[in-house]
Amino acid sequence: MQFQQLLYFVTVAETRHFTRAAERVHVAQPSLSQQIRALERELGAELFSRARGNIALTDAGEALLPLARRILADTETARYEVQELVQLRSGRVRLGATPSLCTGLLPDVLRAFHDLHPAIRLELEESGSHDLVRDLARGALDLALVVLPLTGPSPALTTTELLREDLVVVSPATTPPPGGGGPVHPSDLRDRPMVMFRHGYDLRDLTVTACRAAGFEPVFTVEGGEMDAVLGFVRAGLGVAVLPSMVAERAAPGLRTTPFAPPGLQRTIALAHRTDVAPPRAARELRRVLLVHLREAADRGRLPGGTELIAPA
Repeated sequence: MQFQQLLYFVTVAETRHFTRAAERVHVAQPSLSQQIRALERELGAELFSRARGNIALTDAGEALLPLARRILADTETARYEVQELVQLRSGRVRLGATPSLCTGLLPDVLRAFHDLHPAIRLELEESGSHDLVRDLARGALDLALVVLPLTGPSPALTTTELLREDLVVVSPATTPPPGGGGPVHPSDLRDRPMVMFRHGYDLRDLTVTACRAAGFEPVFTVEGGEMDAVLGFVRAGLGVAVLPSMVAERAAPGLRTTPFAPPGLQRTIALAHRTDVAPPRAARELRRVLLVHLREAADRGRLPGGTELIAPA
């Protein structure tokens, strides 16, 4: 009994027509019929009643059909599992992340993953959460690190909350600190020149929302920059900026970091993928490495200041 014979048998059973079955499996109809007859000879029973051109399953065919379907399904599962294992020795992971996470979180995580699986190609898309969600929806990414809550309509996503991170005010070390040197209230930023990210950055929305909640519109000296540009503009004395604590910690030279007064400003970082499509094995392995890295960093007290682990155990 051959796999091909079982496939032909199931296809004829589903179409109840030899010619249509042959078209579905892309073989000539005589070849398909010959394989069905060979299977019947091996089993010692006819599988189809062919009276007057009407194709119907015999009792033997009815008994074989569920077993044949199970064998075909198990074979496909076996093929899939082997391919998944092979993917850890080759293949790619398409990961999206916000620019601040590319700067503050991903370098150590991607290094750990690359050390374990050097043959897997890592493709990184750096953008705001809104754009990353769009890329997930159209199948251009396997995973994305996004900031919650997501704004606007989004496809069905499965999200795993990873970190809760404090936001801080970054200012030039050569100018007076905002708020007089102590923790900053959003109202302390009123009339304070600010450097602002381009539209689409989560930090832009968070900053503007906090300022409006305090009763004022922020004043921008420069807007439209990416992460490195914003840090450079702040160092040059063009204004202050609101940044994640892990980015501010890495960008310390020439800058002053001031926390917000309680309850502070925070953002939640999550890992997302489409609910209707399971990530490939390599992407699931990257997710595992990311979670292990975060737990080990938390256990050893090595998470960046102002960052709290909330990922599941």
